[in-house]
Amino acid sequence: MSKSPAVSLYDTTLRDGTQGEGVNFSAHDKLRIAHELDAFGMHYIEGGWPGSNPKDMEFFELAKTQTFKNAKIAAFGSTRRANLAVEEDPQVKMLIDAGTPVVTFYGKSWLLHVTEVLRTTPEENRAMIRDTVRFCKEAGREVIYDAEHFFDGFKDEPEYALSTLAAALEGGADFLVLCETNGGSLPHEVEEITRKVQARFPEAKIGIHSHDDGGLGVANALASIRAGAVQVQGTMNGYGERTGNCNLTTVVPNLALKMGYEGLVPDLTKLTALSKFVDDVANLPHFNRAPFVGSTAFSHKGGTHVNAVQKLARSYEHIQPASVGNRQVVLVSDMSGQDNILRKAQELGFDLKRGEESRRILEQVKQRENDGYEFEAADASFELLLRRELGLYQPSFKLLEYHTTHRQHGERGLDTCEATVKLELNNERVYTVEEGDGPVNALDRALRKALAVAHPELAQVSLCDFKVRILDSKSGTAAKTRVLIESTDGTDSWGTVGVDFNIIDASWEALRESLEYYLLRKKSQREA
Repeated sequence: MSKSPAVSLYDTTLRDGTQGEGVNFSAHDKLRIAHELDAFGMHYIEGGWPGSNPKDMEFFELAKTQTFKNAKIAAFGSTRRANLAVEEDPQVKMLIDAGTPVVTFYGKSWLLHVTEVLRTTPEENRAMIRDTVRFCKEAGREVIYDAEHFFDGFKDEPEYALSTLAAALEGGADFLVLCETNGGSLPHEVEEITRKVQARFPEAKIGIHSHDDGGLGVANALASIRAGAVQVQGTMNGYGERTGNCNLTTVVPNLALKMGYEGLVPDLTKLTALSKFVDDVANLPHFNRAPFVGSTAFSHKGGTHVNAVQKLARSYEHIQPASVGNRQVVLVSDMSGQDNILRKAQELGFDLKRGEESRRILEQVKQRENDGYEFEAADASFELLLRRELGLYQPSFKLLEYHTTHRQHGERGLDTCEATVKLELNNERVYTVEEGDGPVNALDRALRKALAVAHPELAQVSLCDFKVRILDSKSGTAAKTRVLIESTDGTDSWGTVGVDFNIIDASWEALRESLEYYLLRKKSQREA
């Protein structure tokens, strides 16, 4: 693949991304993310809008004390106000006072906005753009001009939209960024308009800033790059207002792996970890079905697909998962064939061959899934099933009985949940009683207490997710319930599943298997 011209990556997660619902960062969060983006190889990082809020002001103060290896930090703002000298505009002054090497600001390209929103003249708007660029350039800054609503403006009044870009160039702008602000344009429109801009200003460096309202944020960015744009602006994981911005976790690998920009970042294999890191700092769940970086991006479920992937991975995978730091996953379900079982067993360290055993295990999986179980997110439960069918299962304890009670104390509004657990452990009977915040929590605490003396290592295990699903809602309160539990020891995590008409019994099954799996794994590690 031939080497294409350089494209710079401009990350606006810390500014535009925070306009998304549920996305909030402290100043120190922003600094942590900025360092990770820098380490990944991002070329520009937009830190926020100086003066708009205390967090952004604190971030820029902190950033002044930091060293960034790859990225330039940008402060974001707008043009000077209408009929106000640029030297007297406090917002423009704050852009300079932020002390960043780059200043990015937006101006109006759509005549509709100039006359109806700014309520000023077309020429004054051009002067606002030109003056602000000139002022920032004279202050020694690299200036990126974001032409807001450019594509809508071009469709309405193309010559005026182009004249606003000319004004930015007259002031000395380093980049002209075409903003697809409403997110409603189509890729062929974006490509055509970008070509016309490039033809009008052949010496200018053009950028693209797209939104995802039509589900085309990435497609529009790639279309603009095809037409000559040399900078793409976006956010990690597509954060942003409304439906979000161009998703950098999708556009970067497409540029690097599909369009010939091989040296775009130093190490593309860090992309998946970076994506998850940003979600973790934002305290948001990672989108499993995200292209390239999602946990299911290279998952295979159907038996015929798994068979083909085993023979030739690229028959069902458009890239090598490891190239973006991800991995291939084979799922076990009622759609599985023997290849799914064999591959999964191999992943778990079992030497299972095609034959009667694998057929029997496959039938067990299909029957249990028909009963309501789900093994895609419950690898630990699948391993325990595998061990039972292969005669390799030795339980660490035996349940004799358990019991839960829930008492409501009348008008006081207080309730008490209590659980008793009776086990056979190391040929002795153990009986424990514990209270908890609900019957499941009480059971969990009673079980752990019963096992604690013999297995103190269980203190490392904690519950990190608990999901309940009603399988047949038409049956009302008599419906079968599936409980999925995710547990962790601080290093690894694993999932278990329980199914029953009684939600307490379903929860007990998932809880018991979670601890049983951990104890078996620890035993295997000691014997290895």
